[in-house]
Amino acid sequence: MEEWTVRVEHCDTKKEKPDTDHLEFGRSFTDHMFVMDYSEPLGWHDARIVPYQKLTIDPSAMAFHYGQTVFEGMKAYYTENGEIQLFRPDKNLARLNHSNDRLCIPPVDEEFVLKAIKQLIYTDKEWIPKAEGTSLYIRPFIISTEPYLGVAPSHHYKLIVILSPVGAYYKEGINPVKIAVENHYVRAVKGGTGEAKTGGNYASSLKAQEMVSKQGYSQVLWLDGVEKKYIEEVGSMNVFFKINGEVVTPALNGSILSGVTRDSVIELLKYWDVPVTERRISMEELYQAYVDGQLEEAFGTGTAAVISPIGELAWEGKKLEVNNGKIGETAKRLYDTMSGIQYGKVEDPFGWIVKVKETEPVK
Repeated sequence: MEEWTVRVEHCDTKKEKPDTDHLEFGRSFTDHMFVMDYSEPLGWHDARIVPYQKLTIDPSAMAFHYGQTVFEGMKAYYTENGEIQLFRPDKNLARLNHSNDRLCIPPVDEEFVLKAIKQLIYTDKEWIPKAEGTSLYIRPFIISTEPYLGVAPSHHYKLIVILSPVGAYYKEGINPVKIAVENHYVRAVKGGTGEAKTGGNYASSLKAQEMVSKQGYSQVLWLDGVEKKYIEEVGSMNVFFKINGEVVTPALNGSILSGVTRDSVIELLKYWDVPVTERRISMEELYQAYVDGQLEEAFGTGTAAVISPIGELAWEGKKLEVNNGKIGETAKRLYDTMSGIQYGKVEDPFGWIVKVKETEPVK
């Protein structure tokens, strides 16, 4: 888009805001949303902020039939001095375009979309909760809307951004979770869509998640889809292990999503001169490290939790208790620092924070 133009239509009646003390993730949505359309030969056009509303889409829209969709997830935070800020939104939008490329969706202008998101947030700034640990979740997504049942890339799309106030992830302190290693189902394979943030990856994970939940486990540790030997992700998060003083995380291989929090953790560890390596790591190697007393910490990383410590791993009838079931020193330091930067309590030496300020009215 050549010009910064967004049409704004304010809602006539504002919704009742949810109780800040009882916020459920993804259950409440703000008064407005951002929408932009794509068609050939116009390209992306008609950028607008409108009242949050239901969509009218043809039943034959290709998104319903062939899953040509992508999405992102990030947050807006209120600081103690009343500022609104985002955490590395440029990385999320760059990843959105990476997903677009994999799904044959036309790229968006990242700078323009970020400006639109900032304006949307400012429009609904009253929805940003201010209680400790709360935030405003931001969900940009693109769906293919062409009414056609042929298997081919669509010629019509919608980019939509919706906002949802969310509660503190750790209301009662950070408690390490129990994880089951999945040996049957797989999340993704190299050459597939694992490195894109698309709905099908999450749909394919539900069966294994449902099964382990009945056994008392919080998440699934995914292994590679070919040999079912090498560790990839934990639930919908990237995963890290501290082994004999070195932090190890699976290398990006085409089936692992490149997490913004993952990248931030690696940068922080290097900044602190903590040894960190991206490489293949098998469950056999991890188990041997546990047997040798060298598995010191394990944790997942993602937008929702930032850091999610792992207290126990179940694998082939064996249980690996990590750090006596308690959060490790490295994971705690990472969580405190990262969340501190996000809420403006800790200095940001990397330039990760983007402020959300009032923009000039769009005519």
